[in-house]
Amino acid sequence: MSFANPDDDALRALFGRVRTIAVVGLSPQPARPSYRVAQAMQRHGYRIVPVRPLVDEVLGEKAYPSLADIPFAVDLVDVFRAAEHVPAIVEQCLALHLPSIWIQEGIVHEPAAQQAQAGGMTVVMDRCLIKEYVRLLTA
Repeated sequence: MSFANPDDDALRALFGRVRTIAVVGLSPQPARPSYRVAQAMQRHGYRIVPVRPLVDEVLGEKAYPSLADIPFAVDLVDVFRAAEHVPAIVEQCLALHLPSIWIQEGIVHEPAAQQAQAGGMTVVMDRCLIKEYVRLLTA
């Protein structure tokens, strides 16, 4: 069985129920893709939660060293880490019973994506969060 992303209707529904996005690997540098994507989603009304050790704040939001350190509910985990880190991130998401994970464009780890799906998570992989948001909700 190979991994398949949710269809457009399911993605629209996901965007509709998400309010808080934890961005794993969010860079404090404005030139980095993670910063630009998170900033754009923030401008569209989503709460961004930076997940990055050794950083205090990004985009005006307190940063947390790990997903487990976030003291409130997260609706979506957006991953900006290399593919080899995705299985550990999926394990954390499953342990924390998080509902959704978005593995950014250019990052592919099929076994981890399948594990997340099998654990009941909504999974999007190898797609850009803001590109999909714009394509589906602002056209």
